[in-house]
Amino acid sequence: MALEIDLSGRVALVTGASRGIGRALAEGLAQAGATVAVHYHRNREAAEALAARLGHGARAFGADLADVAACHRLFDDVLAAYGRLDVLVNNAGVAIGAELDASVETWQDAWERTMAVNLRAPELLCRLAIQQFLKQGGGRIINIASRAAFRGDTPEYMAYAASKGGLVALTRSIARSPKLGRAGIRAFVVAPGFTRTDMAQDFIDRYGPEIALGDIALERLTEPEDLAPIVVLLASGLADHATGCTIDVNAGSYVH
Repeated sequence: MALEIDLSGRVALVTGASRGIGRALAEGLAQAGATVAVHYHRNREAAEALAARLGHGARAFGADLADVAACHRLFDDVLAAYGRLDVLVNNAGVAIGAELDASVETWQDAWERTMAVNLRAPELLCRLAIQQFLKQGGGRIINIASRAAFRGDTPEYMAYAASKGGLVALTRSIARSPKLGRAGIRAFVVAPGFTRTDMAQDFIDRYGPEIALGDIALERLTEPEDLAPIVVLLASGLADHATGCTIDVNAGSYVH
């Protein structure tokens, strides 16, 4: 049986959509017919250009996700523009390295910003989305975590791994609620490994390409586009009984 996915008439908010994984996810959702709210932090020009290419009424929305008030404004702006939200994709994230012997101020700053963007912003947006989903009869949350949530990371990136581990727990807590599940609310985790993005390139530049290529089972590094079909499937409702699951997209580098 051929699998055809049509997201026409559905609105999806993708955070961190101006580049990298977020851009690929936005493109995949739009290709399936969804209207995409393209969130960006600083790169307004790229976000607006992407929205113009996507069509289906896509628009760019700017917000610093480290700012609680900005998260609320982002959600309000998306609802004001479209009147509804069907899919929330929490993709935006930061990976801020901090050496164990760094100053207290440097260490705390790295942890606070990492947690603010990678965990607090998603929980705020999840809460707002859930409130909206309860009003309109359901919706889907797709949180982009990392293999680091399960296998950990280097000491310099403990904050990143911890934030992604928290994101997994957040997602599972939403998914296992009978109240939310029976109201049509689903929640999923997609956990990439090294993916060819600017964030990963910074890590590769620091530690060398062998750390990315040496432990994968496939012939090439994962590309952002490799995640898009999975997110489109989860957004469609065709995989709703997988709510609460984690889908690993890491070229076989970590299987749990």
